[in-house]
Amino acid sequence: MSDNKNTLIAIALSAIILVGWQYFFGPKDQPIVPQITSSVTATTTEATSAPAQPVLAANTASAAIVSSITNLDIKSFTAESEKVKFIFDNDLSFKDALNTNASYPFRSIVESDIPLKIFVFINDKPVSVPMAIVYDEQKKEFTGKNEALQLNFLARVDESGRFKFSLTSINPYRYQIVFNSTPKTFDGGHIRQFLLYGNDVERHTVGDEKTADGTYKWFGVDFRYHLFTLVLNEKAAVRYGLNKDGKMNVDIVNPANSFSGYVYFSRKNYDDLKAVGDNLHLAVDFGFFAIVAVPILRGLQFFYKLVPNYGIAIILLTLFIRTLMFPLQYKSFKSMKKMQILTPEINKLKEKFKDDPARLQKETMDLFKRGGANPLSGCLPLVAQLPIFFAFYQVLNSSVELVNAPFFGWLQDLSLKDPYYVLPVLMTISMFFQQKMTPNTSMDKMQQRIMLFMPLIFGFIMKDLSSGLVLYIFVSTMYGIAQQLFVYKVQKD
Repeated sequence: MSDNKNTLIAIALSAIILVGWQYFFGPKDQPIVPQITSSVTATTTEATSAPAQPVLAANTASAAIVSSITNLDIKSFTAESEKVKFIFDNDLSFKDALNTNASYPFRSIVESDIPLKIFVFINDKPVSVPMAIVYDEQKKEFTGKNEALQLNFLARVDESGRFKFSLTSINPYRYQIVFNSTPKTFDGGHIRQFLLYGNDVERHTVGDEKTADGTYKWFGVDFRYHLFTLVLNEKAAVRYGLNKDGKMNVDIVNPANSFSGYVYFSRKNYDDLKAVGDNLHLAVDFGFFAIVAVPILRGLQFFYKLVPNYGIAIILLTLFIRTLMFPLQYKSFKSMKKMQILTPEINKLKEKFKDDPARLQKETMDLFKRGGANPLSGCLPLVAQLPIFFAFYQVLNSSVELVNAPFFGWLQDLSLKDPYYVLPVLMTISMFFQQKMTPNTSMDKMQQRIMLFMPLIFGFIMKDLSSGLVLYIFVSTMYGIAQQLFVYKVQKD
């Protein structure tokens, strides 16, 4: 295996893994179940003074009773603390939220007038159930009740910024959670997604169509480094459905006397989400190489403390990692040089034994032994570095640290693409220069042309990704060139 072929294979492998990541390593589809019933919302404009109805068995209410259940004024309430605010209606719908650590407005994350609502199943249909809610200033909590269903509501905002709630009743009821959003893709390839967490995080693009079931702990909307989620106190068996209009219905399968959890909105800061608990930190998508990505994140945070500029922190961390990997790179560069020296002899063997593949292979291997060259020594270092490359890619593509983080000049937000494409152009030029430095060994002219086009293709792919990610690849390429020149000079001397 020639070194340039090794490089081509490594680049092709990188592209395959980046494109096919979710297909091969993402969660598998759950068993398909029948389409979930769409939400039925009953609202009125006037309050009634109808007498309380008898205690009801779950899902057996008559039409008249359903009318009395839903016939209450809809009012808005605000639950807040120093850092967070939630605006919700007494029909258990959430309209707006605020967190002082958020980088973007809540509505730009969810893009819906009613992004979250809780329904109660009556007559096997999810019905909007208004509550008579009052706020206790002393206890800092909301209490409410629906007399017809004997359904009690209790909610408050805790010190972690969680809107904690509980619904309790004499009779067991089933509940439906409905998330509403809008399909959207933003700069850097960020796609608005619905998340579900059971044993692992499932990610579905908003607007996809799917029905499935499983046991889950939390559900939410993920977009532009922010998370809006509803977390259950206990895992529950659910059936969920996604539709093309941007809706996710989550039906709790088993009736219960209590339904409780919390609503949370925040930037996806890994440490903050981990402090909240319930594995919310897994919403930060570090991918298959998370075990490598977390130390890289810690390194980025460390260098930022030394120099409070995330652009400089990326540069310092890149140089540090490339220096640690230099022993492997050194072997790779030495192998490239030896292969370059042997290239004329390899070409002679190809011409001499072109009709005898077995003999050609034997003679080529003998030539490698005499010349002290090992084709695998050039390939293995590249493969060994792939986990670090992908982990670094995931950290810079998923970490909220880069949001609104300036570097210098025109780069005022490292989470967004370079507005003038300066970094992608510099990266492409550096990759082209590195490609020209790489020995061509046994590559034919067609392969050489393909390799020369690779920097252009890679640059085109990277032009719309975050400038922080492009900065990393540019610096890594330039430092790799410097290392390569150093090794060649040492060998020459």
